[in-house]
Amino acid sequence: MTRAGLSPLAWLDAVEQQRRQAGLRRSLRVRPAVGTELDLASNDYLGLSQHPAVVDGGVAALRTWGAGSTGSRLVTGNTELHEEFETAMADFVGAEAGLVFSSGYTANIGAVVALSGPGALVVSDALSHASLVDACRLSRARVVVAPHNDVDAVEAVLAARGEERALVITESVFSTDGALAPLRRLHEVCRRHRAVLLVDEAHGLGVRGVGGRGLIHEAGLAGAPDVVMTTTMSKSLGSQGGLVLGPAAVRDHLIDSARTMIFDTGLAPAAVGAALAALRVLADEPARAAAVIERARRLAEICDVPETPESAVVSVILGDPEVAVATATACLEAGVRVGCFRPPTVPAGTSRLRLAARASLTEDEMDTAREVLTAVLSGWSR
Repeated sequence: MTRAGLSPLAWLDAVEQQRRQAGLRRSLRVRPAVGTELDLASNDYLGLSQHPAVVDGGVAALRTWGAGSTGSRLVTGNTELHEEFETAMADFVGAEAGLVFSSGYTANIGAVVALSGPGALVVSDALSHASLVDACRLSRARVVVAPHNDVDAVEAVLAARGEERALVITESVFSTDGALAPLRRLHEVCRRHRAVLLVDEAHGLGVRGVGGRGLIHEAGLAGAPDVVMTTTMSKSLGSQGGLVLGPAAVRDHLIDSARTMIFDTGLAPAAVGAALAALRVLADEPARAAAVIERARRLAEICDVPETPESAVVSVILGDPEVAVATATACLEAGVRVGCFRPPTVPAGTSRLRLAARASLTEDEMDTAREVLTAVLSGWSR
């Protein structure tokens, strides 16, 4: 207790009040096992989280390997299934090797920290995901945040550096607005200045590239010796977990040095089995990737969004956080669940609805989306 007789956590009350006044208070909502509303909020871009083959893949792994991996991958948490999935993913995206982590967040932290460190330079896009931001903070490298998608700014930093090693970080598809990174130009700059390009394909895998192989593959950079890919199994693959893919030497280095792999319990086999089954569905049904973007473009038209989507994400900017929350709530009450992004996830003044297209959306569901979104958004003029 403090001298005023208050709890040492009393300051949390003031912080909570500030958040509430700014319209930034968050709460958890329970998702039912069988939803009654149309889901345009999840990242299940290919509609595979409930696919029978994917569920069966998870169940089979559960029965074979048990509920948990029982330890870190270096002790007891590595199974044949983990390595089978790594090989299959590497083959699919055109990488030499892959390494599974317990989440996309830990994959990003493990890769960035292990590939940088004291005496290195890290150049990160200003809109990089929070996991990449945290990775930069943990890297102990000199970190420069470059303006969003500004290749010239990245080159200027690399050209002026004194460090021997440099790592450039970007997302392939940015999670809040769905914009694409200029990967070819970034890679040209990185190669010119002997830097490694690390690309987070969390929102690109399953959506961009031939059959959903990602934007790296689409840009012709698959298998490049100076490109490292990170991604997650929690979006297009409908499961959970993360991966780092790239040269075999990177995989070997991460096994020796990535603390988020060494000291973390290995990913549960059921998640790996489900992801492997989802990958097989995607390989067998490559049209799913194109269907995502087609649905996204129709959603953008419904919401009168001027930019043509290039990914699954449709961003409807409303500005005020309370307006965004109220609009999302109205959509849900009318039977359509949408995402609501507010600061600090997005910059102040750009609170928005974030709609996520899904390959499995039916024509009846698209009609429902049109009816609800048109009605809700018609009462607000952008």
